Amino acid sequence: MPMISGMFLGNNNNNMGRLSIISFLSFFLLYLIHGSAQPGSGLIPTSVPKGPKNSVSAILVFGDSTADPGNNNYITTPFKSNFAPYGKDFPSRMPTGSYAGLKEFVPAYLDTTLNVAELMTGVSFASAGSGYDPLTPRLSGVIPMSKQLEYFKEYISKIEIVLGPEKTKEHISKAVCIVSAVTNDFVVNYFTVPVRRKMYTIAQYQQFLVENVHQFVQSLWELGVRKIAVSGGPPIGCLPVVITLKSNSGGCIDSLSAVVQDYNKLLQEDIQALHHTLANNKTSKIVYIDTYTPLTDILKGLPSKYGFEEVRRGCCGTGYVEASFLCNPSSPVCHDPSKYAFWDSIHPTEMAYFLIFRSCLPAIDYIISDY
Repeated sequence: MPMISGMFLGNNNNNMGRLSIISFLSFFLLYLIHGSAQPGSGLIPTSVPKGPKNSVSAILVFGDSTADPGNNNYITTPFKSNFAPYGKDFPSRMPTGSYAGLKEFVPAYLDTTLNVAELMTGVSFASAGSGYDPLTPRLSGVIPMSKQLEYFKEYISKIEIVLGPEKTKEHISKAVCIVSAVTNDFVVNYFTVPVRRKMYTIAQYQQFLVENVHQFVQSLWELGVRKIAVSGGPPIGCLPVVITLKSNSGGCIDSLSAVVQDYNKLLQEDIQALHHTLANNKTSKIVYIDTYTPLTDILKGLPSKYGFEEVRRGCCGTGYVEASFLCNPSSPVCHDPSKYAFWDSIHPTEMAYFLIFRSCLPAIDYIISDY
């Protein structure tokens, strides 16, 4: 699979002015799948150079709404986005059940129409509303990480029927695995429902989550995955819905964002330790992806530097609380999403995700390269 690399070269309103929730992961997947982006695609502001030589066989994705291309369409849960105005920025202009535009590049594993060829190039097992704490998906009625792992084992069995055991092992070892979650663990679970606060101090809960990530990554490794990227959490105190519900000043709640920042530090240390323990050759890599720093820079640095005029509310509805079923066909949307850092009250816009993606390119290049 050829690569593309990213460089933001200006704000093209023709490209960026449409409804925008193409996620960081979508840019990563575009980077993996296409040799270059064409100007006017709306996905990337301009054409960009190719990335490093690689032999990536498939893309495997686990996590929450940042990585769910529509698995929640196939389960009973209110955490869905298979309705307008979601999807208006996708190539099909249709809602797919993805908050992030992933279905155009990596399909939902639970989509029963997928053939073996589509399975072999990669799928997402992610479920919007999920998290590393087993309680988190139970609160939302979505797919837990443990079940996502079971689906992956099932996926391997399906591939083995076609490729055989040895070629399947090679195929999985050359796949890139992306793990993206944790926001719901803090926002939906710990700081909203009192159960975990009665069981854990915040420091204990952070460690509990890191231990769960550790076990999940180790399980992926034991199943043959050798290229694993784990994303850290965002500055949750700057999410519009959190500001609306918890801020007295109308601005970011730094103490909440600091909780995730501390978690990220623990996670990064653990991921580095796993890499040094398990990855014993140049093609085996376990990498931490920092999305906290670039998003914080966008929201609290100088937003106008990136062309943003609004960073405290989303483009959909009032922008203060709308997400999922609250952002629906009856919701008004802003005229120019490229001026907004957030699409709804939780998910960043296409432009914001692109800037996050660009800042993560060194880590992305490292994990996909063959050297």
